Amino acid sequence: PTVGGGCDRGDRARDAPTFCGRSAMDRVLQYNFGYLPPRAGLASDLPLSHLAAEILGPRSKKMKTAAGADARNGAGQKAALERRCVNYVRVLSAEMVQAANSGHPGAPMGCAPMAHVLWSGVMSYDPADPEWINRDRFVLSNGHACALLYSMLHLTGYGVSIDDLKQFRQLDSITPGHPENGVTPGVEVSTGPLGQGISNGVGLAMAQAHLGATFNREGFSLIDNFTYVICGDGCMQEGISSEACSLAGHLQLGRLIVLYDDNKIQIDGATSLAFSEDVGKRYEAYGWQVITVHDGDNSLESLRIAIERAQSDLYRPTLLRISTTIGFGSAKQGTAGVHGAPLGHADLATLKSSFGFDEAQFFAVPSDVQAAYRAAGAAGTAKHASWKALLGEYAAAHPALAAEFERRRAGELPAGWREALASLEWDKPLATRQSSQLVLNKLCEVVPELVGGSADLTPSNLTKFKGAADFQAASPEGRYIRFGVREHAMAALCNGMHAYGMLRPFCATFLNFFGYAAGAVRVSALSHFGVLYIATHDSIGLGEDGPTHQPVEALVNLRATPNLLTLRPADANEVVGAYMVAMERPKTPAVIALSRQSCANLAGSRAEAVARGAYVLRLAAGGPPQLVLVGTGSEVQTLEQAVPLLEGVRVQLVSMPCCELFDSQPREYKHEVLPPGVPVLAMEALAAEGWCKYAHSVIGMRSFGCSAPAKEVQKRFGFTADNAALRARELLQHYANKPAPDLLDRPDN
Repeated sequence: PTVGGGCDRGDRARDAPTFCGRSAMDRVLQYNFGYLPPRAGLASDLPLSHLAAEILGPRSKKMKTAAGADARNGAGQKAALERRCVNYVRVLSAEMVQAANSGHPGAPMGCAPMAHVLWSGVMSYDPADPEWINRDRFVLSNGHACALLYSMLHLTGYGVSIDDLKQFRQLDSITPGHPENGVTPGVEVSTGPLGQGISNGVGLAMAQAHLGATFNREGFSLIDNFTYVICGDGCMQEGISSEACSLAGHLQLGRLIVLYDDNKIQIDGATSLAFSEDVGKRYEAYGWQVITVHDGDNSLESLRIAIERAQSDLYRPTLLRISTTIGFGSAKQGTAGVHGAPLGHADLATLKSSFGFDEAQFFAVPSDVQAAYRAAGAAGTAKHASWKALLGEYAAAHPALAAEFERRRAGELPAGWREALASLEWDKPLATRQSSQLVLNKLCEVVPELVGGSADLTPSNLTKFKGAADFQAASPEGRYIRFGVREHAMAALCNGMHAYGMLRPFCATFLNFFGYAAGAVRVSALSHFGVLYIATHDSIGLGEDGPTHQPVEALVNLRATPNLLTLRPADANEVVGAYMVAMERPKTPAVIALSRQSCANLAGSRAEAVARGAYVLRLAAGGPPQLVLVGTGSEVQTLEQAVPLLEGVRVQLVSMPCCELFDSQPREYKHEVLPPGVPVLAMEALAAEGWCKYAHSVIGMRSFGCSAPAKEVQKRFGFTADNAALRARELLQHYANKPAPDLLDRPDN
């Protein structure tokens, strides 16, 4: 279906004031009222004057009563004010970019009508409480257009001042160059890497569907918000959006509405240079409702009708394909030249003048525009008040559910969850992915907000917990998500679910395939979303699948990411500790790397010791240590086997499940674990890079692996007790006549 009459986009792109239509009356109606289609049909070839006549009735002297004249004048005044609001948003966005001498004015100017319709009457939000749990979620997926978002937040009354807008893209401002959640009130997710935002939007809609199914009861729709996403051509081209939107269609997320800014321009020029597919047909194939709005530059009424149609279909997500002109009103409108550079003072002055604003004034919000948007914000505050009253009634009718609702809303973990994990006992060696399965089962039993799944590797990742029902279109209350082979989207969906609140998402694949998900994992860390990433088959020890599946560089990449914990437990006790660490840090994502092969239950291993990053498993016998052996994961048992082979050497055995946590410890503790002057040999069946911070010699990977049974692969690359003992004696010989340098003795450590 389409909304709005057809017209030649090229003509409109060249000349913003030109209106589509067949007569002078059409142009007048377009200018004054926007497009006026019949409510009964969303598409028509009739001229606007005819359509207006159908809606407004025939002109006659009888209509010219005082009441009729007042009604027409009122409608005209409202339409004029709305045009003025839209045009001021265009001006304000362009002013921000001009003041910073940096940024992207084109998309905000083209998308201003969409933002106006959403923020002036469609969305439910409360500027006084941006964290209201049942607010409609808004995601600006094309994050480079953030001047638009900051403009709307200021105008509607969020804690974004006009001075904040003047500090756009400046040091320590709350208006950074791309949206960052936790920095700017009202920003839900961090966007900028294209495709991430729309994928987060799918996660937000999944969270709404799950929480609504979990808590809503007859007469009490506590969680029924919509998620609105504005995105551009770049988001449509990124593969992650295809992954995410395919799953959204499968799950029938009807409360997800995406407004696609179809302006046919990207940085290199016209999108036709590289992008000629029919996006609408693609989304229809995903199972989405697709509605086309032909005049997104002027017709606010067409946008409203399209959104109403989208809201009425709760069994399909909706893509609104909206034709717009990038940089509408600028001398460079419709070209790539307005995408990523300020308009320039002359063009900005002309723009202001053409829209009826004083070209000499900057950041001067007209009082009527301010009043209109603040009224919209106040209406949202009133909706929130009504919702609070509903919550009070809900608590009286369903006290147990209400208590659980409030616990989750406060971000508190259930009482006794740590004790439940501590009760686990281990009587035989298990692959750490197997002990993870048992830990996850126990954790999901006592922490109902844990939801997640695997990228089509459930039998290998061992992530489906007992009693878990699948999250499907017919069962959104289910807690187990079949992400399919969509690693990148999987991580971004978890970011969206975490951003919603009241949920703690997890997801899983092989450690090697987190390379596919890396972009979204990085956003987790940047956004302070404590997603649990379960990464099995964590080394060359996975064996026969070979170097295409054997991770080598994976941990180096993950450990280098700020605000991300990478935990590689050595046995079942450390697996318990890894989950404890992850669960206690809701603002830090964690990757838990787990083995395919069995790991012995190590003497001296302790779950609580994982929180320190590294600890002594076995003290040297007979005096101070002469050598330290340190490893992670499955290699710790290999080092343990090497200790008896080092007869006559006082050996201290150390497990280091998390380098990042160890780095944060006091130097005194670090020296207990890695004593000064004592040679240190490290072993990890992944890249040797990074261990030079701790060890004087490293048994690690300096090439890709190979395809063979695990024990043969390990022997080929030196991950055996015999080789560890040999390399240890070589290290001791190297430092026989000199002390080993204290690698921790540095001013930045």
